[in-house]
Amino acid sequence: MALLAGALPGVSADAATPPSGSVSDTAPTTTWGGGPFAVPNVSGTTGTVSCGDPQLCDDYALKVTVPTGYDTGHSLRIDIKWPDSAADFDLYVLDANGHVVAASASSSDPETVLLPAVTASYTVRVVPYAPLGDSFTGTASLVSDPADPPPSTATPPTYANSSAPDSIADAHNAGEPSIGVDRATGAAMFQAYTSTLKVAYDSAGTATWQDKSANTAHGCPQGGITSLDPILFTDPATHRTFESQLAGKTALTCYTDDDGETWTPTAGSGINSGVDHQTIGGGPFAPGGPGALTSYPDAVYYCSQDIADASCAVSRDGGLTYGPAVPMYSLLDCGGLHGHVKVAPDGTVYVPNKGCGGNQAVAVSEDNGLTWTVRKNPSSTPGDSDPSVGIGAGGTVYMGYQNSDGTARIAVSHDKGRTWLYDQNVGAALGIKNVVFPAVTAGDDNRAAFAFLGTTTGGDYQDTAGFKGVWHLYVATTYDGGQSWVTVDATPTDPVQKGSICTGGTTCGQDRNLLDFIDVTLDAHGRVLVAYADGCTGACATGGAQNYDALASVARQSSGNTLYGAYDAVAAGKRKKTEGGR
Repeated sequence: MALLAGALPGVSADAATPPSGSVSDTAPTTTWGGGPFAVPNVSGTTGTVSCGDPQLCDDYALKVTVPTGYDTGHSLRIDIKWPDSAADFDLYVLDANGHVVAASASSSDPETVLLPAVTASYTVRVVPYAPLGDSFTGTASLVSDPADPPPSTATPPTYANSSAPDSIADAHNAGEPSIGVDRATGAAMFQAYTSTLKVAYDSAGTATWQDKSANTAHGCPQGGITSLDPILFTDPATHRTFESQLAGKTALTCYTDDDGETWTPTAGSGINSGVDHQTIGGGPFAPGGPGALTSYPDAVYYCSQDIADASCAVSRDGGLTYGPAVPMYSLLDCGGLHGHVKVAPDGTVYVPNKGCGGNQAVAVSEDNGLTWTVRKNPSSTPGDSDPSVGIGAGGTVYMGYQNSDGTARIAVSHDKGRTWLYDQNVGAALGIKNVVFPAVTAGDDNRAAFAFLGTTTGGDYQDTAGFKGVWHLYVATTYDGGQSWVTVDATPTDPVQKGSICTGGTTCGQDRNLLDFIDVTLDAHGRVLVAYADGCTGACATGGAQNYDALASVARQSSGNTLYGAYDAVAAGKRKKTEGGR
């Protein structure tokens, strides 16, 4: 769904029933309704919502009255919901000047926004995107914020950044990067658009970038030609790297066992796969079912999204061929885009989703992709960026996500997503108010890292004209199983973007230069490596105007304890002299 940017001049809308209401610290809840609606209003797909006959909207005047300081520990939560899960309504909140200050325009039911609990007057605008004759119910409430535990007292790790040289053709076309590490050689494999890049590190941590793209010259005739969604995955146990380009309901996929020197073409995906948001992952087969058909020991999963569902197919021959695509969920379960597939050491498969009813969730398979169950995190609210999971060596699941208030939150599950613990805001200590692109990885069962782009500026970060935030790459790390996190700015002297970042898909303007996600992984010694596109380069990085670049970049941990405790005896930065760069 498109998100609305800026003000909404010259529009008209119907009034809700009742047309207005209020909340206060003594009367914290109000409700209203609207509809039924028969005519869809899809004007937002062009970038700006318009309201008027026959494309109606529904406006509710909301007044908030609270004491000074009430926003410390409280939020204003607004939900709209409707009976038919196949329908879709979008939610926008406008301030007294008609500017959008929050929006939830996904396909989630309910749509939810969270705002600071301050005295203000708002217009709550509901847009019947696909109403199917349905009505909606709205609720505005002042709610208590969950208490976050104190930040970790662990020594913060540090990161060194490198970027692809201009001699690489697609160096500045690296939106939506993904990354893997061949733990046998230490090489990082970086994918963006149609380019696969190899990043090698010497004993001093200096990076050398090479183009190893899958193409005819390297034995992959269908690779590196065109793409709707690129993706890369390196199996940490087998060292095999898969590179895939989405092409309709199939994928053009190759794999390499020698860091891109040669590539082997594959069938690409299962039949009938989806048309969007592909992801590839792999790991051990779950016990008790059919396993590998060849000497390659691990399962390989290809998952993607279609109009009404999302599906996953499994390969039992090392990714050469796939079985049929099996639905993970339908619109009755989840409506948001899913994240990247991850496989636990016991073979359990996880695919996170940003909008399953009123929460974010994981789709889980415990039988090698034959059946799937959606398990929600009840503390979460739907966001605009795909969530991510990392899985520890003992099966602990860490789910990092962008909450509906824009903040970076992460929760922990020890029972495969059935229950969640320690859900907390890992950016609060640094004043981070908006984040995009969550990416999580884990090592030892009690150690994980959560990377994201963040800014200390609050408000609607998709307001192209009005948002003035400065974005950096942050990494939060836990060494105690997610009970506490230490968060660091991994790009402290070089912004990744200035101004807005749009996550609204093809309706976005130039501020969608970073596209939809980043990625994170580990090397053999537990160092964290984050793949990201640097959108603020050259003069922008030193105080000039935003230039909307997308430079292929990697932040690699350079000091501090890693995610494998076996290497804690010597600090990460000192180990490099004896590791040969691995």
